[in-house]
Amino acid sequence: MVAESGAGKTTLAEELEQRLIDEGKDIVIIKPYVLAMEATDTKGKTLRATHIAEAIAYALDPQLKIKRSPQARFAQLHQLLRDSRRAGRRHLLLIEEAHCLPLATLKHLKRFLELKDGMQRVIGVALIAQPELRNVLHSQNPEVREVMQRCEVVELPPLDNDLEGYLQHKFARFDLRPEDVFEPDAFNALRARLIRTPRGAKGGDGAVSTCYPLAVHNLVARAMNAAAAAGYPKVDAAVVTHC
Repeated sequence: MVAESGAGKTTLAEELEQRLIDEGKDIVIIKPYVLAMEATDTKGKTLRATHIAEAIAYALDPQLKIKRSPQARFAQLHQLLRDSRRAGRRHLLLIEEAHCLPLATLKHLKRFLELKDGMQRVIGVALIAQPELRNVLHSQNPEVREVMQRCEVVELPPLDNDLEGYLQHKFARFDLRPEDVFEPDAFNALRARLIRTPRGAKGGDGAVSTCYPLAVHNLVARAMNAAAAAGYPKVDAAVVTHC
Protein backbone atom coordinates (compact mmCIF):
# COMPACT_ATOMS: atom_id res chain seq x y z
CA MET A 1 0.00 0.00 0.00
CA VAL A 2 1.41 3.36 -1.01
CA ALA A 3 0.21 6.86 -0.23
CA GLU A 4 1.48 10.29 0.70
CA SER A 5 2.37 11.14 4.28
CA GLY A 6 -0.79 11.76 6.29
CA ALA A 7 -3.04 9.66 4.08
CA GLY A 8 -3.87 7.20 6.88
CA LYS A 9 -1.63 4.24 6.02
CA THR A 10 -0.66 3.46 9.60
CA THR A 11 -4.24 3.94 10.78
CA LEU A 12 -5.45 1.37 8.25
CA ALA A 13 -2.78 -1.09 9.39
CA GLU A 14 -3.81 -0.57 13.02
CA GLU A 15 -7.46 -1.02 12.08
CA LEU A 16 -6.60 -4.31 10.35
CA GLU A 17 -4.77 -5.55 13.43
CA GLN A 18 -7.65 -4.56 15.71
CA ARG A 19 -10.19 -6.22 13.42
CA LEU A 20 -8.23 -9.48 13.49
CA ILE A 21 -8.19 -9.31 17.30
CA ASP A 22 -11.91 -8.56 17.51
CA GLU A 23 -12.78 -11.38 15.11
CA GLY A 24 -10.54 -13.84 16.94
CA LYS A 25 -8.46 -14.61 13.84
CA ASP A 26 -5.35 -16.66 14.63
CA ILE A 27 -3.04 -14.56 12.48
CA VAL A 28 0.38 -13.50 13.70
CA ILE A 29 1.36 -10.05 12.44
CA ILE A 30 5.14 -9.58 12.43
CA LYS A 31 6.27 -5.94 12.33
CA PRO A 32 10.04 -5.43 12.29
CA TYR A 33 11.12 -2.21 13.99
CA VAL A 34 11.97 0.48 11.45
CA LEU A 35 12.83 3.34 13.82
CA ALA A 36 16.24 4.07 12.26
CA MET A 37 15.76 2.34 8.92
CA GLU A 38 17.21 4.02 5.83
CA ALA A 39 17.92 2.83 2.31
CA THR A 40 21.69 3.01 2.89
CA ASP A 41 23.93 2.64 5.92
CA THR A 42 25.35 6.13 5.37
CA LYS A 43 22.13 7.74 6.64
CA GLY A 44 20.94 5.15 9.16
CA LYS A 45 20.62 1.40 9.36
CA THR A 46 19.33 -0.79 6.55
CA LEU A 47 16.76 -3.48 7.29
CA ARG A 48 18.22 -6.74 6.04
CA ALA A 49 16.89 -10.24 5.52
CA THR A 50 18.62 -11.42 8.69
CA HIS A 51 16.81 -8.74 10.72
CA ILE A 52 13.48 -9.79 9.23
CA ALA A 53 14.23 -13.44 10.03
CA GLU A 54 15.01 -12.48 13.62
CA ALA A 55 11.73 -10.53 13.89
CA ILE A 56 9.74 -13.51 12.63
CA ALA A 57 11.53 -15.95 14.93
CA TYR A 58 11.03 -13.70 17.95
CA ALA A 59 7.31 -13.29 17.18
CA LEU A 60 6.83 -17.06 17.01
CA ASP A 61 9.14 -18.06 19.87
CA PRO A 62 10.58 -15.24 22.03
CA GLN A 63 12.78 -17.75 23.92
CA LEU A 64 14.32 -19.25 20.80
CA LYS A 65 18.11 -19.31 20.53
CA ILE A 66 18.72 -18.33 16.93
CA LYS A 67 21.32 -20.34 15.03
CA ARG A 68 24.53 -18.58 14.02
CA SER A 69 25.10 -19.73 10.45
CA PRO A 70 22.78 -18.37 7.69
CA GLN A 71 21.94 -21.91 6.51
CA ALA A 72 20.95 -23.08 9.99
CA ARG A 73 19.17 -19.82 10.84
CA PHE A 74 16.90 -19.82 7.79
CA ALA A 75 16.23 -23.57 8.06
CA GLN A 76 15.24 -22.94 11.68
CA LEU A 77 12.95 -20.10 10.58
CA HIS A 78 11.30 -22.22 7.89
CA GLN A 79 10.63 -25.00 10.38
CA LEU A 80 9.15 -22.53 12.87
CA LEU A 81 6.75 -21.22 10.23
CA ARG A 82 5.77 -24.73 9.13
CA ASP A 83 5.10 -25.86 12.69
CA SER A 84 3.11 -22.73 13.44
CA ARG A 85 1.01 -23.12 10.30
CA ARG A 86 0.28 -26.76 11.10
CA ALA A 87 -0.90 -25.59 14.53
CA GLY A 88 -3.53 -23.49 12.75
CA ARG A 89 -1.89 -20.09 12.67
CA ARG A 90 -1.26 -17.85 9.70
CA HIS A 91 1.44 -15.22 9.42
CA LEU A 92 1.72 -11.75 7.90
CA LEU A 93 4.98 -9.83 7.63
CA LEU A 94 4.04 -6.14 7.74
CA ILE A 95 6.78 -3.60 7.03
CA GLU A 96 6.10 0.11 7.39
CA GLU A 97 8.20 2.86 5.80
CA ALA A 98 9.01 0.32 3.09
CA HIS A 99 10.14 3.06 0.70
CA CYS A 100 13.34 3.03 2.77
CA LEU A 101 14.06 -0.63 2.08
CA PRO A 102 17.27 -1.24 0.14
CA LEU A 103 16.93 -3.07 -3.17
CA ALA A 104 18.63 -6.17 -1.78
CA THR A 105 16.01 -6.52 0.96
CA LEU A 106 13.16 -5.97 -1.52
CA LYS A 107 14.54 -8.85 -3.57
CA HIS A 108 14.86 -11.05 -0.48
CA LEU A 109 11.20 -10.49 0.40
CA LYS A 110 10.29 -12.61 -2.61
CA ARG A 111 12.24 -15.48 -1.05
CA PHE A 112 10.36 -15.12 2.24
CA LEU A 113 7.12 -15.22 0.29
CA GLU A 114 8.19 -18.42 -1.42
CA LEU A 115 8.65 -20.33 1.86
CA LYS A 116 6.07 -23.12 1.79
CA ASP A 117 4.74 -26.15 3.60
CA GLY A 118 4.04 -28.46 0.69
CA MET A 119 2.04 -26.29 -1.71
CA GLN A 120 0.90 -23.83 0.95
CA ARG A 121 2.69 -20.55 1.62
CA VAL A 122 3.60 -20.10 5.25
CA ILE A 123 3.80 -16.29 5.30
CA GLY A 124 2.35 -13.30 3.50
CA VAL A 125 4.05 -9.94 3.00
CA ALA A 126 2.50 -6.46 3.11
CA LEU A 127 4.45 -3.25 2.59
CA ILE A 128 3.30 0.23 3.66
CA ALA A 129 5.16 3.05 2.01
CA GLN A 130 5.20 6.50 0.53
CA PRO A 131 4.96 6.83 -3.28
CA GLU A 132 8.73 6.45 -3.71
CA LEU A 133 8.25 2.68 -3.41
CA ARG A 134 5.79 2.71 -6.31
CA ASN A 135 8.38 4.49 -8.41
CA VAL A 136 10.97 1.83 -7.57
CA LEU A 137 8.61 -1.05 -8.36
CA HIS A 138 7.39 0.54 -11.59
CA SER A 139 10.89 1.23 -12.83
CA GLN A 140 12.64 -0.72 -15.55
CA ASN A 141 15.30 -1.80 -13.08
CA PRO A 142 15.90 -5.51 -13.78
CA GLU A 143 16.92 -6.02 -10.16
CA VAL A 144 13.33 -5.66 -8.94
CA ARG A 145 11.40 -7.26 -11.80
CA GLU A 146 10.77 -10.49 -9.86
CA VAL A 147 9.38 -8.49 -6.93
CA MET A 148 7.33 -6.21 -9.16
CA GLN A 149 5.67 -9.19 -10.89
CA ARG A 150 4.45 -10.50 -7.53
CA CYS A 151 3.18 -7.22 -6.07
CA GLU A 152 -0.29 -5.78 -6.07
CA VAL A 153 0.12 -2.05 -5.52
CA VAL A 154 -2.81 -0.37 -3.75
CA GLU A 155 -2.71 3.41 -3.61
CA LEU A 156 -4.76 5.56 -1.24
CA PRO A 157 -6.08 8.50 -3.28
CA PRO A 158 -6.75 11.97 -1.83
CA LEU A 159 -10.21 12.57 -0.39
CA ASP A 160 -11.21 15.23 -2.96
CA ASN A 161 -14.82 14.36 -3.87
CA ASP A 162 -15.18 12.35 -0.66
CA LEU A 163 -14.27 15.33 1.53
CA GLU A 164 -17.84 16.10 2.62
CA GLY A 165 -18.52 12.46 3.47
CA TYR A 166 -15.28 12.21 5.42
CA LEU A 167 -16.05 15.32 7.47
CA GLN A 168 -19.57 14.08 8.06
CA HIS A 169 -18.10 10.86 9.47
CA LYS A 170 -15.65 12.76 11.69
CA PHE A 171 -18.20 15.27 13.01
CA ALA A 172 -20.76 12.52 13.69
CA ARG A 173 -18.46 11.31 16.46
CA PHE A 174 -19.34 14.53 18.31
CA ASP A 175 -23.05 14.50 17.34
CA LEU A 176 -22.45 17.31 14.87
CA ARG A 177 -23.12 17.77 11.17
CA PRO A 178 -20.66 19.55 8.85
CA GLU A 179 -23.39 22.00 7.84
CA ASP A 180 -23.57 23.09 11.51
CA VAL A 181 -19.97 24.28 11.23
CA PHE A 182 -19.36 25.10 7.53
CA GLU A 183 -21.09 27.28 5.00
CA PRO A 184 -21.73 25.49 1.65
CA ASP A 185 -18.90 27.36 -0.09
CA ALA A 186 -16.31 26.25 2.47
CA PHE A 187 -15.83 22.74 1.08
CA ASN A 188 -14.57 23.82 -2.33
CA ALA A 189 -12.35 26.35 -0.57
CA LEU A 190 -10.87 23.56 1.55
CA ARG A 191 -10.15 21.53 -1.58
CA ALA A 192 -8.61 24.54 -3.31
CA ARG A 193 -6.29 25.22 -0.35
CA LEU A 194 -5.07 21.63 -0.54
CA ILE A 195 -3.90 21.82 -4.15
CA ARG A 196 -0.14 22.04 -4.54
CA THR A 197 1.42 23.30 -7.75
CA PRO A 198 5.10 22.35 -8.18
CA ARG A 199 7.55 25.21 -8.52
CA GLY A 200 7.99 26.27 -12.12
CA ALA A 201 4.68 24.78 -13.31
CA LYS A 202 2.50 27.00 -15.47
CA GLY A 203 -1.18 27.40 -14.78
CA GLY A 204 -2.62 24.19 -13.40
CA ASP A 205 0.02 21.96 -14.99
CA GLY A 206 1.28 19.38 -12.56
CA ALA A 207 -1.15 20.40 -9.81
CA VAL A 208 -1.33 17.74 -7.08
CA SER A 209 -4.04 17.29 -4.47
CA THR A 210 -2.85 16.98 -0.87
CA CYS A 211 -6.40 16.46 0.41
CA TYR A 212 -5.43 13.68 2.81
CA PRO A 213 -6.81 13.19 6.34
CA LEU A 214 -3.91 14.76 8.24
CA ALA A 215 -3.80 17.86 6.02
CA VAL A 216 -7.60 18.13 6.19
CA HIS A 217 -7.55 17.93 9.99
CA ASN A 218 -4.91 20.65 10.26
CA LEU A 219 -6.65 23.01 7.83
CA VAL A 220 -10.11 22.48 9.34
CA ALA A 221 -8.75 23.17 12.83
CA ARG A 222 -7.10 26.40 11.64
CA ALA A 223 -10.27 27.50 9.85
CA MET A 224 -12.50 26.79 12.86
CA ASN A 225 -10.14 28.68 15.17
CA ALA A 226 -9.99 31.62 12.76
CA ALA A 227 -13.79 31.75 12.47
CA ALA A 228 -14.18 31.63 16.25
CA ALA A 229 -11.59 34.39 16.74
CA ALA A 230 -13.39 36.61 14.20
CA GLY A 231 -16.82 35.92 15.72
CA TYR A 232 -18.19 34.20 12.61
CA PRO A 233 -21.08 31.79 13.24
CA LYS A 234 -19.71 29.34 10.65
CA VAL A 235 -16.60 28.73 8.58
CA ASP A 236 -17.00 30.12 5.07
CA ALA A 237 -14.79 30.22 1.98
CA ALA A 238 -13.24 33.54 2.94
CA VAL A 239 -12.11 32.20 6.31
CA VAL A 240 -10.60 29.09 4.70
CA THR A 241 -8.82 31.16 2.05
CA HIS A 242 -7.16 33.49 4.54
CA CYS A 243 -6.53 31.29 7.58
